[in-house]
Amino acid sequence: MRGEIQRERFERLMLPHLDAAYTLAFWLTRNEDQAQDAVQEAFLRALRFFGSFRGEDGRPWLLKIVRNACYELLERERAAGAPEELDEQVHTPDAAAPGAVLVFPVNPEAAAIERAGRELVHGCLRTLPPDYREALILRELHGFSYKEIAAICGVPIGTVMSRLSRGRRLLQFRLIDRLKRKDTGT
Repeated sequence: MRGEIQRERFERLMLPHLDAAYTLAFWLTRNEDQAQDAVQEAFLRALRFFGSFRGEDGRPWLLKIVRNACYELLERERAAGAPEELDEQVHTPDAAAPGAVLVFPVNPEAAAIERAGRELVHGCLRTLPPDYREALILRELHGFSYKEIAAICGVPIGTVMSRLSRGRRLLQFRLIDRLKRKDTGT
């Protein structure tokens, strides 16, 4: 009976954050397969250590486990000498599966402009150093507070603020640089 209650609590508190876990893992690993592996490992760890979880908001606790699983997986791959791969066609958020039925929005031109802007931002975001990219993803995509980001990353709040500020500034410079290169054709 106790195990069943614990499992139900785990499902209620952790499963709603599966998409957030995958999103964070994908941005940290920049690889679909690695992200899936890291999320699977993180959920196994979370289930195993769920008895030590206190509270009702499992998102920061779970994403800290996801973060750790990602960095451990990347370190193992680096130590094994595996090259990092990024296939833009496969890893683009808008990529359609083979045989998928595509539904176009009412205004294809507006959708194309929006997609181009999103791809530009995502492309620049991928080039940021991992600490800055991680802070921006946690804040801007997941809406975590500085305090929550500090807890997830295991750093002081001042470090979070610094990473966000520097990451935003670096992202801005990279976006401007890419836009200038597009305008001049270089």
